Amino acid sequence: MARKLSRQGKLFLVGIGPGGEEHLTLAACEALKKAEIIVGYHRYLSQISSFLEGKETLSAGMTEELKRAREALQLASEGRVVALVSGGDPAIYGMSAPVFEVLSAEDFSCPIEIIPGVTAACAAAAKLGAPLSTDVAFVSLSDRLTPWEVIERRIKAAAEGDFVLVIYNPASRKRRALLPRAIDLLLERKDPETPVAIAKNVTREGEKIILTSLSALEDFLPEVDMATLLIVGNSETRRVGDFLLTPRGYGKKYGLRPEGER
Repeated sequence: MARKLSRQGKLFLVGIGPGGEEHLTLAACEALKKAEIIVGYHRYLSQISSFLEGKETLSAGMTEELKRAREALQLASEGRVVALVSGGDPAIYGMSAPVFEVLSAEDFSCPIEIIPGVTAACAAAAKLGAPLSTDVAFVSLSDRLTPWEVIERRIKAAAEGDFVLVIYNPASRKRRALLPRAIDLLLERKDPETPVAIAKNVTREGEKIILTSLSALEDFLPEVDMATLLIVGNSETRRVGDFLLTPRGYGKKYGLRPEGER
C-alpha cells in the first residue's frame, strides 16, 4: 500500500540549465523558492547557491543518482516539499529517468512536477548560430549505463541518416578511448570536412567554443571533457564566419543564394 501522508508533500524535478543562474527559468526559480529541501549533485547545488539560504540541502556524488532520487521521493512522500535539481533539462540525460525508474519499482506516493531547463545542446546552439535547424540526434558516449555496442549502433544510424549529431559526455578523465572510436565510425560515413563544434563550459567560467572539422577533431581531444558538448554537422552544415548554419531549406525553396553567388 502507498505510504500515508501526514500532509501533502511534493517533488519538483527542476532543470537548472547549463550553468549560471541567469539561465534558470522563472518556473525553476519559483520551485526552488517553494522547496523546503533541495537535493542534488554538489556541483549543481553550487550553481544555485543564492537559493540555498535557509534551506535544508542533501547532496550525493555524480554516480549516486538512484540514491538522490530515492531520498527525494521518500521526503516528498513524508509530506515535505522537495526540489531535486538536475543539470540542463531533467528529461535529457538528467534526473527524470532515475526518479521514474525508482517510482516504477518502489512504493512512493507524492505529486511530481517537472520543471524543464535549458539543455546543453540549446545553450551551445545559441552560441553557434543555427547548427540545429533541422533533424538532430542526441548520443551520449558514456558507457557507464549503456554498452558500447549500443552506442556504436546509434552513432552509425545517426551518421547514415544524415542527422546533425549532438554528443553528450564525450570523455572523462578515465574514459578517453571511446571518442576516438566514435570519430572513426563517423569518418567512415561522413565527409571528413564536416564542420564540428567543440563547446566547453558553455555559459560558465572558462567557456570556450572551437570550430573545426571531423578530420581534425582528434587534434583537439585534450580539450574535451565532461563539461564539453560536441556538435557534428550533417551534409549541408557549413560555417558562416564564426557561426555554423545547418540550412532548414529556405534557400532552396525561396531562391536565396550564398554571399558571392549574387
